Amino acid sequence: MTDLGKMSRRDATTFVISITTFDDQERLDEEALRGHFRRLAGSGIGVYVGGGGSGEGFTLTPDEARRVLEIASEELKGKVPVRAMGVEPRTARQMIDFSGVVADAGLEAMQIYSLDMGHGNVPRPNELERYLVDILSVVRIPVILSTHMSVGYQLPIDLISGLVSRYDNIIGVNCTNPDLTYLLRLVDKLDDRIEVHVGGPMQALTALAFGASGYLSSEGNLAPRLCVSVVDRYRSGDVSGSHDAYTKVMRIFTMAVQHGGIRFTKAALTLLGLPGGIPRRPQLPVTDPSALGDISAVLDELGIRDIEELADTGHPHRGRAS
Repeated sequence: MTDLGKMSRRDATTFVISITTFDDQERLDEEALRGHFRRLAGSGIGVYVGGGGSGEGFTLTPDEARRVLEIASEELKGKVPVRAMGVEPRTARQMIDFSGVVADAGLEAMQIYSLDMGHGNVPRPNELERYLVDILSVVRIPVILSTHMSVGYQLPIDLISGLVSRYDNIIGVNCTNPDLTYLLRLVDKLDDRIEVHVGGPMQALTALAFGASGYLSSEGNLAPRLCVSVVDRYRSGDVSGSHDAYTKVMRIFTMAVQHGGIRFTKAALTLLGLPGGIPRRPQLPVTDPSALGDISAVLDELGIRDIEELADTGHPHRGRAS
């Protein structure tokens, strides 16, 4: 077999944007969080914590956010790559303050989100550059730039390239953009030491084919070994195995879209008897018996228990509300 990994100029890796576990009273569940992190560590997947999507970061108090980072450092550091994600900021000061929390917690890197000015406003190019320079001139820990469609724009590729040339602590870019030409130009523009990961599994194989590093996903919370196998098999030249694993990841992704993203993930984890808990309001848990039955059926169809090396718990929640 041809070693497809040699086609890529970067190490191929994948990361999960971790959930944050809450108990049935919506309190931060530290014991469950440790259990979840230990399972992720055992899979070999890289981990981002405290994110605004899968991590429900916007619902966390400052003390809770700090605690999540501390526990992640204690459970994951030295075992798998562990990084802070945080939430979209309104000012550079918010990102700078967050970097202090990350450094104190001992995480190895953090993401710098694109500026979200709120109320539909989009920064002008000079404002965007000033925002990033204000942060990068102060923050000393390794950082990953985010260019994400959630804020309504993408970072200009020339701006990213220029910042990478100026600041040695930029180690990567997380790119979430449906425009594949943007992704290809970004990969080609950056030198080989800079990681490029795409957000979500939809572009995972395309990104690898372009020479990017890999992908980020929420699906890694549920099936981290499966998510890792997409990249590992691609790198080893097992094209058929990589495609098979990728199809399973996309089936999970499709179910997640149908059943509300992190709501689906936490329901599925509960069905598998794994730490996950419930979403925190304003999101509400999946309780409809029909939906839970559909989720359980997909888990069985894909063989998630076997892939993830889970004990068969007898499926106590199958087809009914927990």
